[in-house]
Amino acid sequence: MKKILSYLMAMALLGSSCKSVKNIFANKTPHEKYADKLEDRHLDETPEGRQWLAVSKRALEDPQPIQLPYRQNGYFHADRAGALALEFNADFGERITFDLAKKTMNRFVIFADLFKQDEKTTRLLSADTSANQFSFEVNETGTYILRLQPQLFNSGDYSLSISVGPSLGFPVLGSKASVGSYWGDNRDAGKRSHEGIDIFAPKLTPAVAGADGVVTGVKEGGLGGKTVWLRIKDGNTFLYYAHLDKQLVQEGQSVKQGEVVGLVGNTGNAKHTPSHLHFGVYTSEGPVNPLPFVNRTIKTAPAVAVKNLSGSLKLLKAQKTAQGVLVKANTELLPLAVNAKGYLAELPDGNIIQTPFTAVKVLPQPIRQQAQKLASVATIK
Repeated sequence: MKKILSYLMAMALLGSSCKSVKNIFANKTPHEKYADKLEDRHLDETPEGRQWLAVSKRALEDPQPIQLPYRQNGYFHADRAGALALEFNADFGERITFDLAKKTMNRFVIFADLFKQDEKTTRLLSADTSANQFSFEVNETGTYILRLQPQLFNSGDYSLSISVGPSLGFPVLGSKASVGSYWGDNRDAGKRSHEGIDIFAPKLTPAVAGADGVVTGVKEGGLGGKTVWLRIKDGNTFLYYAHLDKQLVQEGQSVKQGEVVGLVGNTGNAKHTPSHLHFGVYTSEGPVNPLPFVNRTIKTAPAVAVKNLSGSLKLLKAQKTAQGVLVKANTELLPLAVNAKGYLAELPDGNIIQTPFTAVKVLPQPIRQQAQKLASVATIK
């Protein structure tokens, strides 16, 4: 293990350069540009403008926990400033894809901002409904927050779906290739744990590059037998191919995703097992679970119920919010979204509650009528 870490550190240093790195946050996000326009037109000094700025911060302080994959249908009300933040966990190596589509044909705009939740909340990417789909590759297992917020005085329906897939290509060709041994499985009667996954396939099945990169090692001997190391382009993540029957690349060679690097075999300590590829993913800190990087199953959430969200709800019995605050029965709620479990709704004090469909009654009249007095500034250009 120490040899592998030393090797990775050396490769990382060789792969670094003194070139300046462009700050991707130098340009302001769509959300920030819109806030600047509010200030330019002195709308930040109005009660509505102040509320819009306040709820954007408050949403991040009160995110609603969800599990991926996820889907919701939502509605933002024009007579108030609203924002909704969703908190979820994601694993290193996954690619998270967001599909955000407005269902209203007017100039209804929703800003979407993704944050990493750590000791501080760090923005990772930003978009709006001018682009229906955006994605990011998870480079650290942890908690993330997606905040949705429309422009002032805009109302409309939208749909959001979040799917989970791999960030790398599957490293073995053919439909017969399958994962049969996983990260953390016992090895040598429990003396060590498996630092990769085993992908079983017929002998001489092509093993391919999971991403564009450079071959940093072609070696033979030890537990891995015939091995290939590949460093992913523009990064310090390394892919490890072991138990190969043949190596078909050379050290220093550049490869494209999908190009053959070797043939599946059972060399090294796998000589008494069925042919398979031991596939590992390493960083400078050591091995990580490879499965999220190459899991061929794209996880998507099923469709959710269609509900009218322009009205209001009444809570039938007392219920606690995700933060443990008790909400009394007969409290009126403003519905914000509907998902597979029920409603996401706003309480009179601005907090959010997730409640099952059976726990609320739909009221015949909305709590508020849409504001008309500021319709002339509904879209701030």
